[in-house]
Amino acid sequence: MAISSGYEYEVFLSFRGEDTRTSFTDFLYTSMIDVGIRVYKDDEELCKGENFGPELLRAINQSKISIPIFSKGYASSVWCLKELIQMAECQKTRGQKIMPIFYDVAPSEVQHQIRGYGEAFLTHENKKRYDEETMRKWKATLNMVGELDGWDLQKMTNSYHSI
Repeated sequence: MAISSGYEYEVFLSFRGEDTRTSFTDFLYTSMIDVGIRVYKDDEELCKGENFGPELLRAINQSKISIPIFSKGYASSVWCLKELIQMAECQKTRGQKIMPIFYDVAPSEVQHQIRGYGEAFLTHENKKRYDEETMRKWKATLNMVGELDGWDLQKMTNSYHSI
């Protein structure tokens, strides 16, 4: 379904399901839908039995804004990393906006792949399923997106509790 703006979705949500699906991501999704924003969230849009890989990448291409929700387990998900690569490509070629949310991780963890993000890459390397070039792309893209101005929920929560 083509929308007059040229985008099927206004927002694509990228998240590690185990970390945030039934909490923060559901709340964010519902809040956006309630105000009339067209949002892609995989468990709402994917049909059962559908090959989800091509559909996810197509949805990113058909979105005006991508919001990666960086949680502790985000980098351990190969699909989250593939989505992030696609977002960066769409930003470069089509001007798509990437608006990161740092959920229970500091931007520096994402940018420099330290703590849980470093551990996730050690696991990927130990499994030897991905070539060096793929790993380099994932790290470079995390670095680039980690530098973007986004929402650091740790800081927001800490400042809220200090009031």
